[in-house]
Amino acid sequence: MSAATVRPMRPDDLPRCRELWNIVVRDGIAFPQTDELDDVEAAKFFGAQSAVGVAELDGEPDAVGLYILHPNNVGRCGHIANASYAVDPTLRGRHIGEALVRDSLETARSLGFRILQFNAVVASNAGARHLYEKIGFTPLGTIPGGFHHDDGTYEDIVPYIYDLTTL
Repeated sequence: MSAATVRPMRPDDLPRCRELWNIVVRDGIAFPQTDELDDVEAAKFFGAQSAVGVAELDGEPDAVGLYILHPNNVGRCGHIANASYAVDPTLRGRHIGEALVRDSLETARSLGFRILQFNAVVASNAGARHLYEKIGFTPLGTIPGGFHHDDGTYEDIVPYIYDLTTL
């Protein structure tokens, strides 16, 4: 099994990045967004990020995953980054997410961020939570009912941080 490699997004990646992003939005179990991106919105959205990383895997013709990275806040809190990840669901378990998270940490640090924070990891997202904790993220507690599912139920979310000054 080959390892995923991560590189910066290129303009020709836009359709595939839009597709991968929209799969996660449509699934409705991880991202807070409810609306899928069209071509115009995707170009604006990905273009507005501080960085977008794209994962490739030998033998796969298209990108297999991506991350977006941007400030979590402004001004006096602008040194804190935020990131989101999307992986082709047919290729999960191939360590693509890990390659994306590790690359996003290095990229965030190189851009001058001091902390990477996840605001809303859904409590039942065991795979993501295990990965984040394996890499060294610290869970900050629980926000009861912080995620609203399509079926009308609410689920807890867990914010996480990673101190980039330790890299």
